[in-house]
Amino acid sequence: MEYTYNTHGTCSQRIDFDMDDEGKVTNISFLGGCNGNLKAIAKLVDGWTADEIADKLLGNTCGPRATSCADQLARAVMLAQERQQEQAEKNAAE
Repeated sequence: MEYTYNTHGTCSQRIDFDMDDEGKVTNISFLGGCNGNLKAIAKLVDGWTADEIADKLLGNTCGPRATSCADQLARAVMLAQERQQEQAEKNAAE
């Protein structure tokens, strides 16, 4: 499923990615931010699960900011995973 997450507190404005039914994240792209660094992050974590991404990147900060693009990616995939789980539970109940 395709997801879009509007970032907060970072130079990048948006993160787009796909997540399959097993929680694996692919096709990550950032709008704005440090182009080379964000392309590298996207390549490094491509195919990781949301849990793996969150485990490595959640809480990472950028300079004096309380967040970073990597932290925002972790938050985005965790939110997408929650939505997928809610949808699966809803479908199971029907």
